[in-house]
Amino acid sequence: MRMKAIEITEFGGPEVLALAERPMPEPRAGEVLLKVAASGVNRPDVFQRKGAYAPPPGASDLPGLEVAGEIVGGTLDGKHNPFGLKMGDRVCALLAGGGYAQYVAVPLAQCLPVPAGLTDVEAASLPETFFTVWSNVFERAQLGAGEGGANETLLVQGGSSGIGVAAIQIAHAAGFRVFATAGTAEKCKACEALGAERAINYKSEDFVEVVKSLTNDRGVDVILDMVAGGYVPRELSALADGGRLVIIALLGGAKAELNLGEVLRRRLTITGSTLRARAVDFKARVAAELKTHVWPHLEAGRIKPIVYRVLPAHEAKEAHALMESGEHIGKIVLDWTLTV
Repeated sequence: MRMKAIEITEFGGPEVLALAERPMPEPRAGEVLLKVAASGVNRPDVFQRKGAYAPPPGASDLPGLEVAGEIVGGTLDGKHNPFGLKMGDRVCALLAGGGYAQYVAVPLAQCLPVPAGLTDVEAASLPETFFTVWSNVFERAQLGAGEGGANETLLVQGGSSGIGVAAIQIAHAAGFRVFATAGTAEKCKACEALGAERAINYKSEDFVEVVKSLTNDRGVDVILDMVAGGYVPRELSALADGGRLVIIALLGGAKAELNLGEVLRRRLTITGSTLRARAVDFKARVAAELKTHVWPHLEAGRIKPIVYRVLPAHEAKEAHALMESGEHIGKIVLDWTLTV
């Protein structure tokens, strides 16, 4: 059987994305087949389209790191099924690739039930950003477990991005003070509406000075950074003693000049990670943490999916152009029910 999918015909701009036909994937041991209703669009998809982020070995060459849909095939054995999922259940899933398609095979352990009350489009906006935020802010950076204890604070760079809106809401729901940066007054207002105590317009304000003033000159305990490059020295200045900087993207460049003496004297930690190539067991553990600690907030409405725009899947090139414009607040989602 064959399915429709969005291919990268060659590396380049959004115009290289094209609707095509592919054989349907066949689930392997521990995997299920999903009929995809919606696919999330993420910045790594753009990097892959440009030839700068290759899929890990064994993953589909199609872009797409998250979907929502219905389980229609595969084996639902207990070893790989911690949430008791059944054939026909609606799930959202984290992928290593292949999400821009009508069907996808994915490890069952990377599937989570769609939170009660959410649509498939809303659910498709969750996995990539929520897995990334949880694994970096709460596991790598240990927000709440450092020298500041339960009173620790978080600064989210790029607070209006898909990652940003997830990080603000998750940390706020967990009871932490959150600050964010964004590039327009509208985006700053959106960040504050989601739970940021103060959103800083990085074009007109110095985020180091602002967070220092908001923390009695102490600084913040954790910074979630998607910029890197020249931001890193300033971020070290914005950290409290014992603070942790976690880098998840390099939009500002891969190199920075640091004063390592400051790192030593103030017990600072600089860390980072990428998620796509991590083992299934790791992703399964993060899924379990999300189900326990975050899904109840989603079902109670304390955390909400922030979907900026929904486009038919065959308009993926328009979705990528929108992503690169930077005008969005939250997530962009492709809807397969609108593509014939």
